[in-house]
Amino acid sequence: MGPAAALAERLGLAVRDIGLVEQALVHSSFLHEHPDEASAHNERLEYLGDAVVNLVVSEALFRRHPGDDEGSLSARRAAIVSTTGLARLATRIGLGEALLLGTGEARRGARLRATLLASSFEALAGAIYLDIGYDAVRSWLTELAEPELENDAPILSLKSPKSRLQEHTQRASGLRPHYELLEVTGPDHERRFRIQVTVGDRVLGVGEGSSRRVAETEAAARALDALRGEPA
Repeated sequence: MGPAAALAERLGLAVRDIGLVEQALVHSSFLHEHPDEASAHNERLEYLGDAVVNLVVSEALFRRHPGDDEGSLSARRAAIVSTTGLARLATRIGLGEALLLGTGEARRGARLRATLLASSFEALAGAIYLDIGYDAVRSWLTELAEPELENDAPILSLKSPKSRLQEHTQRASGLRPHYELLEVTGPDHERRFRIQVTVGDRVLGVGEGSSRRVAETEAAARALDALRGEPA
C-alpha cells in the first residue's frame, strides 16, 4: 500500500480517486528530482484547499460561537488557519511522514517544517474536496479541528504577536510597527532572515527565522516582551 492509500485509510476517508491524494503529497522538490514518478506537484491543490479550509472553519466557528462578533470570529479563524495552526493539524494526522520530498528537502528536516506542513495540509483538503465533496471534507476537518473550534479562550490570547503589537502601539501612540529586513544569510534552500521592528524611530525588537513571516513574528514577540517590562 502506497503512502496516499495508507493515509486515506488511516483517516477513514472513502476516496474514489487516490491519484488526487497522491498529488497532494507531492512536493515540488520531489517532482524536480523524479519527473517520471509523478504527474504534478501539490501547489494547485494547495490553492484550492486554502479556500476550502477557510470556508469550513468560518462556517464551523459561526455556528459554534453565536455570541462572537465579526472581529472575534476572524481572530479565532486566524488562529486555526495560520501556518502554525494548520501545521498542528497536519502533525495530528502524521502528514509529514507521508509527503514525497526531494532528497535535499528530506535531509533538511522539511517534514517538520511548519510552512511545508501547512501548505501540504491545504493541498490534502483540496484533494478531498475534489474527490468526495464539500460535505465530506467538512466532516473530516471539523472533527479533526474540534479542540480548536471549541476553544473559548479570550480573543487576545488567540491573536498573533504582530496583531497584538500593532493594537498596542496604535492605542499608545497612534503609530504602526514597521518591519525592516536587516540581513539574509544562508544558501537559497536554507535562508535565514533577520528583521527588526520599529515604532517611530525606536527599535523595539529583532527576530530571526527561516522566512520573513517567522522573523517578523519573533521580532514582534520580543517587542511585546520589552513593552511589558516598561512602566505603564
